[in-house]
Amino acid sequence: MLTAIKSFLLGPAENTLPKFDDLQIAVVALLVRAATTDADFRDDERLAIRRMTADAFGLSPSDVDTLVAAAEGEEARMIDLHKWAQAIKRGYDEAERIRLIEKMWEIVYSDGVLDDYEANLLRRVAGLIYVPDRESGEARQRVLARLGLPERTSRAPET
Repeated sequence: MLTAIKSFLLGPAENTLPKFDDLQIAVVALLVRAATTDADFRDDERLAIRRMTADAFGLSPSDVDTLVAAAEGEEARMIDLHKWAQAIKRGYDEAERIRLIEKMWEIVYSDGVLDDYEANLLRRVAGLIYVPDRESGEARQRVLARLGLPERTSRAPET
C-alpha cells in the first residue's frame, strides 16, 4: 500500500541502470581491492579490470562501465571481505574461484611488483573463498610466467 502511494506521489521509479547480482559486484569489487591495495590505482589496472569483467560476464562496454563504477563504490564502503567471499563461494565452483585468484594475481602484478599488502590480501581472499595455498601459488606462477616476471618481485610497504 505504501509503495503504491509513494509511486503515485513520486511517479514511477526510473530503473535505467542494469541490475547486477551479488556475485558480479563481489568479483569486480575484489579486483578493484587488489588494484587499490598498493594505493596506486593506475589506468592499466582499470583496463585490465574492464577486460576481465567483460570476459567473465559477457557484458556490453556500457554495462561494464556501470558494473565497475558500482563495484568501486562498494569497495570504497566495504572494509570486510566476508560479504564478497560468501557471494563467491555460493556462486563459483572451485575452478572458477581459482581463476578469480589468478585474475587477482594478474592485477597485483600489473605494475611488475608485489608489495606486502597485496600479498596479504591474496592470502586472505584465497583462504576466505577456499582456494588452497598450493592452487593459489600455482595461479601466481602462471601469472608470473605470462607476464615474464621473475619469482622475486616483492617490495615492503613504505612507512
